Amino acid sequence: MSAAAGQPGTRVHLAAFSGVPVMVGVTVLLFALHIAVGAKPLPLGTVLEAIFARDTTVFDHMIIWDLRLPRALIALAVGASLAVAGALMQGVTRNPLADPGILGLMAGASFAVVITAFFFGTAPLVFLPWIAAGGALVAALVVYLIALWAPGGATPLTLTLSGAAITAFLSAIISIAHLLNEDTFENLRVWLSGTLAGRDIEMLYITGPWIAAALLVAFGLARQVTALAMGDDVAKGLGVKTGWLKVQLLITVVVLTACAVALAGPMGFVGLVIPHVVRLFVGSDYRWIVPYSAILGAAYLLGVDIIARIAIPPREISTGIITAMVGAPVFIQLVRMRAR
Repeated sequence: MSAAAGQPGTRVHLAAFSGVPVMVGVTVLLFALHIAVGAKPLPLGTVLEAIFARDTTVFDHMIIWDLRLPRALIALAVGASLAVAGALMQGVTRNPLADPGILGLMAGASFAVVITAFFFGTAPLVFLPWIAAGGALVAALVVYLIALWAPGGATPLTLTLSGAAITAFLSAIISIAHLLNEDTFENLRVWLSGTLAGRDIEMLYITGPWIAAALLVAFGLARQVTALAMGDDVAKGLGVKTGWLKVQLLITVVVLTACAVALAGPMGFVGLVIPHVVRLFVGSDYRWIVPYSAILGAAYLLGVDIIARIAIPPREISTGIITAMVGAPVFIQLVRMRAR
């Protein structure tokens, strides 16, 4: 009887696990394709040769190592970070509309960077993640407090509305800062649209260890997030210390969001779209949602950035514009489903 009862769950785990190699393979293929496309298309053979047998005297190898490989690595890091941050937020708030951008964290991180540049000039790269993290954390706390004071408390609806209000307010202040200081606007204009073009690989060296650590924490907490997503009472009944777990998840989400914003600016809707796509294949178990979100988020941003580079040659579209164009209709559909 127990063996029979365990068979469905076993089949689900085997099916979920079998998809991991496929997703990793797709991500590797998109990674190679991302490096190959551009103003000067390169054969995949040249890409592989440059990666595994670099020759500093070959011009194509220089293009790959100095320009395209850093951009692809940053796309991997940003996509995985935002997708996992969105998945964790949706689990802990039990809000299918939760996302670092929708709940104000991305606006808070961007606001902190812009205001720091407005008053003190452009900060050294090493400080940008910390500045962004401080802004994201303050924005998250303000959104939660506003929702808590609303009638009915911090429900998914009040959290979403509070996040939208804070995002609009901070965006207005950022616009005022741009009008008062044109130099700040010129330096941050492209970054604020969410872009992978021209990003400094040094920033990935700074944020990379923090992203890796936050992702490992997210993987470790995934089982408890599944319990938390069923409600605080259920989680407590299963022995989960919900208060401490929420603090850990908040810190993890803030680190992932801040590092992603520091790397590529505000990249909206990645954390909204990817977890929903993942749930279609693996269900509601966060032990699978979190790792799948990391892989699919990385692959998704690689694919979106490829489109941004080839859509209107020889110019590029900011990657954040493409993610918004894809994510906005998904958000509208989710709102409609939620209303029904």
